Amino acid sequence: MFKPYKTAPFFDEMLDGDGKPKSHYTKFHRILTGFDENGLKKKHETAQLSFLRQGITFTVYNENESTERTMPFDFIPIIIPDEDWRKIEKGMIQRTEALNLFLEDIYHEQNILKDGIIPRELVEDNPYFYNKQVHGINIPLKNHIFLAGIDLIRDENGEYLVLEDNLRNPSGMSYVYQNRYVMRQVYPEFFSKHSLFTLEHQISHLHDAVLSHVPSTLKKGADPRAVLLTPGMFNSAYYDHLFLAQQMGLELVEGRDLLVRNDKVYMKTIKGLEQVDIIYRRIDDDFLDPEAFREDSTLGVPGLLQAFRKGNVSILNGIGNGVADDKAMYAYVPDIIRYYLNEEPIIANVDTYRLRDKKQRDWVLERLDQLVIKNVGASGGYDMLIGPHASEERIEEFRQKIIEEPHQYIAQPTIKLSRAPAYQGDRFYPCHVDLRVYVMRGKETHVLPGGLSRVALKEGSLVVNSSQGGGGKDTWVLKGEGSDI
Repeated sequence: MFKPYKTAPFFDEMLDGDGKPKSHYTKFHRILTGFDENGLKKKHETAQLSFLRQGITFTVYNENESTERTMPFDFIPIIIPDEDWRKIEKGMIQRTEALNLFLEDIYHEQNILKDGIIPRELVEDNPYFYNKQVHGINIPLKNHIFLAGIDLIRDENGEYLVLEDNLRNPSGMSYVYQNRYVMRQVYPEFFSKHSLFTLEHQISHLHDAVLSHVPSTLKKGADPRAVLLTPGMFNSAYYDHLFLAQQMGLELVEGRDLLVRNDKVYMKTIKGLEQVDIIYRRIDDDFLDPEAFREDSTLGVPGLLQAFRKGNVSILNGIGNGVADDKAMYAYVPDIIRYYLNEEPIIANVDTYRLRDKKQRDWVLERLDQLVIKNVGASGGYDMLIGPHASEERIEEFRQKIIEEPHQYIAQPTIKLSRAPAYQGDRFYPCHVDLRVYVMRGKETHVLPGGLSRVALKEGSLVVNSSQGGGGKDTWVLKGEGSDI
């Protein structure tokens, strides 16, 4: 089954250098090798059809065209031992706590800027810094980050590193649940021999986190009404919005379903207007309120910002979170952790070169063919150069971009991303993977066990994003001795 499979020179999640399964994969490997080729092929096709039947899709935008696709699914899970998961969990709680303190600070006292830990211009020139709109507002729990999606990778030594922070509208949690559902339906054999942390009660933690952000003006003891605000069915992550709203029992609304009167937000219903207290929004800041942000927005609610400023409605995630999660600020997160928590980061960053700095920029420009270059404001694998895989023409294109707008780019070494086996096209082959971990923050903080494992199904590709041909895997966290079932 794995005869042509080569692990070197990468860290492989499942197999050691001799091609033998690692201890936490032993049971899975034993069951897997019991299938014949036809059995595997049929199961693989059944799994893909399951996603199609359920309408689990995302939209790819390319050259003014959009294509709707099902998320490619690979059935070999990423299995994480309990000990590794405990470290990840602590690291994610530490990181999101520090980033939340940073957001609270820069929209109030700005002590981190006064103390010179972060260059003032990096914050003040950031397009996602909405100081004019939200400076000085006291928000429930002083919590700007209700839901974070932190992307992790493993290097050639198997060390976890943080690749990216997503603090605005992290997507993909629905795929975590659907991956598990399909695995249980199509491959039940794998679950009988493994004791895993389950996902069943995790949505209740998300729901509790939403409802804990009670606006200051709500009467004591009154039950808050929460809604999920979506741009609509043509948004690329609409399935995600629909799934989470259904699972949490929230009304799924669009901007046209809401209105503001006397600085309060109401939802239109067949029974008349009903006041809304908490909005879990999946709309970007710029489109939330045409009176406060983009005038041409038809997705938002006129007057929403004023209702927010008056303390009559809570908006999750916080407005202006983007200043903390762009790729330029990413380089300073270890400093942010040390400043606010007086701790060393539990999980480190990937080394990052700041191209505003002339010395670092000159060094990078001489080595573009060896590095990864990223636009600090882009996501989804767009406007990115992977030097070792790029043509001379593409490298020169990025050289000019960096020279013209050095503040718009960062550089990182080309990490030998860990790989895991994938089964596609009737065969097994190694593919690069990463892991998006979801942190839910309210009165308490919970980390979803596992998260979304993304896989670069294009052979040799380093880009795991679904918009660039990537797919998903189920993620298992094994229960250690003495763990509660």
